[in-house]
Amino acid sequence: SPFGGKGYAEVRRTRDAAYERRFYLTHLANGITVHNVYMAFGGTSWGWLPAPVVYTSYDYGAALDEGRRPTGKLVPMHQIGHMLQRVPDFAKLDRAADVKVPGLRAYHLRNPDTGAHVYVLRNDGDKEVSSTLRAAGADLPVTVPARDARLMVTDLMLGRRRVRYSTAQPMMFLTAGRQDVAVFCGRQGEMARVVLECAKEPLVTRLSEQAAYVYDRGLVRMTVPLGAGGLIGVRVEDDGNERPLMLLFADEATSVRLWPYDTPSGSLLVHGPALLRTATVRGSTVHLTGDTVAQSGLEVWGPRGIDALTWNGRAVPASVTGSASVRAHAPLPGVPEVRLPALGGWRTRTENPEAGPHFDDSSWQVADRTSSFSTTPVPKGQPVLFADDYGFHYGDVWYRGTFTDAIGVESVSLAYSTGTQGLLMAWLDGHPLGTHRMPVPDRSTARKGTWADTAVFPVDPSLRGSGRHVLSVLVRRMQHDQDGGARDTHKAARGLTAVTFAGGTPKVRWRIQGAAAPDPVRGPLNNGGLYGEREGWHLPGFPDGDWERVSFPRAVRRQGVTWYRTTFRPAVDPGVDASVGLTLEDDPHRAYRAQIFLNGWNLGQYVNGVGPQHTFVLPNGILRTRGTNTLALAVLSELTTLSGPGRV
Repeated sequence: SPFGGKGYAEVRRTRDAAYERRFYLTHLANGITVHNVYMAFGGTSWGWLPAPVVYTSYDYGAALDEGRRPTGKLVPMHQIGHMLQRVPDFAKLDRAADVKVPGLRAYHLRNPDTGAHVYVLRNDGDKEVSSTLRAAGADLPVTVPARDARLMVTDLMLGRRRVRYSTAQPMMFLTAGRQDVAVFCGRQGEMARVVLECAKEPLVTRLSEQAAYVYDRGLVRMTVPLGAGGLIGVRVEDDGNERPLMLLFADEATSVRLWPYDTPSGSLLVHGPALLRTATVRGSTVHLTGDTVAQSGLEVWGPRGIDALTWNGRAVPASVTGSASVRAHAPLPGVPEVRLPALGGWRTRTENPEAGPHFDDSSWQVADRTSSFSTTPVPKGQPVLFADDYGFHYGDVWYRGTFTDAIGVESVSLAYSTGTQGLLMAWLDGHPLGTHRMPVPDRSTARKGTWADTAVFPVDPSLRGSGRHVLSVLVRRMQHDQDGGARDTHKAARGLTAVTFAGGTPKVRWRIQGAAAPDPVRGPLNNGGLYGEREGWHLPGFPDGDWERVSFPRAVRRQGVTWYRTTFRPAVDPGVDASVGLTLEDDPHRAYRAQIFLNGWNLGQYVNGVGPQHTFVLPNGILRTRGTNTLALAVLSELTTLSGPGRV
């Protein structure tokens, strides 16, 4: 998902929950016992960390997105993960005899110790398929949506009981106190069919009126419409087994609010919260900590004798139910509305004094090397101008070339090499020559890691005189290439590679400056070589009282770097774990980009008109949710269009 692409929302759309089921159930069917979940949590490539193939965000359609919010892809991950951990028959599965299911790809597995059978049925087509699986002496109806998969079982052991067959996927099995608890799951609106073997007619209690059952010749046949009323329960006892069996049926939304938890006192099953963090049993009380989003009920199955609950340190009125659980009398509260302050009080200052002819660059390194550690050849007759050879490995880099004779010079050609979406700006004696940007990647270049081009700028006749001249160049070098093929592609040059003139051959003495010493707190990837970065304009506490006051949106025409700073103070309830982001929007025809700093931390780069990223996560810890924060934007703009920021 490169710059200019559709973004990670498209990845999440095409690799959705159905894709996840199909992918990981196929792994299970093929006997893979260790697999990589890619990806569980969408991260941020902060600062100058991103590889060329991505922008700041690194959220490839994750189950938990970059802002730590659950998505629909969490459902199959939650269901399959608990199934593999909590259903004993899945600990040992071998390939079994092939089966044919018309219209579907079928995989057949068997536990050699218990005789349990597992069937993975995959639909690779674009239309829903309804078919029949011949198993357990019956023709079992099966429907699989387009590009999805489902798992069915026969002869599954639940403790000392055997399930003849189930059209719903088993999710977990545990012993809670004096009863066994089994959970089956499926899609909302499906009819789950579970047939349980019983040597004699049992006592069956429907805890939900939606469930139906019939006992016939040693089998309890249950049918349950998933999602019709939340968690649906059926209790089976007095069937010759020591412990009753509680069967719970859940659709997608209900299943992700089921949490097994093992304690020294025994196993618990908690239903209700969006997240269970910890559970402890002390005496007859279960102490729970976790999170809610909306209001939710709370019910706990656990060791014998429990009769009270606490939630995040507070007692919850509850009572014991007929299903041997403890249920809260009232829902747990949801999250109150989070109100964020409007961003105002902006101050601004222009920079890039390096572009001026009288800037003091005497402390900069002289760029006069003749050999390089890079894999990029050094052009004949040129000094090494590659930034890495002078110790500047991240962020922007400045060059100043001094020469004494511009007579006859008609144009200057600046060859440079960057990662994706690099750019170059040039000035001669403080006068803008222009800006050059690398092209936006398309499908054929989306994986390209190093981009090289030459910017050719005409020189105005008024600048062609004799005497001292200074050519100033700012290169946004972007990222190093990756080296997945072990071909040293990460050693390709970044920065200027060659400078030539048309109409003259002035001898140029070059100096180079990139990032200052690494930030001792935030590390070397945090900063590049902008003047404001070297002077600390991005840091909280920097004295900006004499900067000009401005408001957004802005409409400025200028080549160079402009900084904007403000402070804001959110007042997020201390009991709320809020996910906060910064959104930038503007006319896509405006050519500029902004580096975003929060409390001195470089959290990413916004490229207006290219995208696709407009919202940047402000992670808690860096964001002070109940304190003062400093937000700084370093904007690189060119003369061809007006520049923002627009709406922030």
